[in-house]
Amino acid sequence: MIRKWSASIVRGGRAIRGSSAPVTYALIALCCAVFLAGPASGLNPAYGSGDELLAAQRAYFRRWGVIPAELFDGSGGSPLTPATALFVHGSWVHLLGNMLFLYVFGAMTEERMGRVQFTLFYVGCGYLALLGYAVANADSEQSLVGASGAISAVLGAFLYLFPRARVTSLLPFLFFLPVRFPAWIVLPFWAALQWLAAGRAPAGPGVAYLAHLIGFGLGFGYASVRYGRPTGPTRVKAAPAPAPEGENQP
Repeated sequence: MIRKWSASIVRGGRAIRGSSAPVTYALIALCCAVFLAGPASGLNPAYGSGDELLAAQRAYFRRWGVIPAELFDGSGGSPLTPATALFVHGSWVHLLGNMLFLYVFGAMTEERMGRVQFTLFYVGCGYLALLGYAVANADSEQSLVGASGAISAVLGAFLYLFPRARVTSLLPFLFFLPVRFPAWIVLPFWAALQWLAAGRAPAGPGVAYLAHLIGFGLGFGYASVRYGRPTGPTRVKAAPAPAPEGENQP
């Protein structure tokens, strides 16, 4: 979910729209399709309206999301939920924020990694990020959904692969004036915000900041082990917000 900060298109050595990033676009399309077909969008009449719709949403999140307290109890489908939860979102803002971040940072990362490797990286890091959150909150009965863990891993990999990329951000505390910093300043700052927010996060429904931190660390660590020196300067017009977010749904 993106709050207050906005983002625009990425430009690297060539415009992102002219690049080859089919996995990134397929992931965006899949997440959007799942959301529109499910009850969270409010557009599918099969789920009814009012209290009936709310009940359908709760059941949907419990079926496809990660419930830490149930993840390790041996029930049949639970081990798969950190994977299915990556494609489920809780609201329009949640979906659009996450997909915007994936669009901005995913294409260049995919181009650097390659299609197959990027796919495995995205799903694997996203799975581990949600699993790590579940381990740390093993007593929680709240369902966790969203692609934020995987997208945070993309941010971590992007930081290692393109540390000198110029990131243009619109900062609310500067009256939304555009300022441009290299990724090695902007993305660690984003990660620091997640760390601070994780320490202050209340129990119960809310944002899974810990999943963001785990994903970011996994992405950066993987890229640093797998690849050599980062690439040279490039320009990116984007704006990391306080979070691409996964949420604990009520």
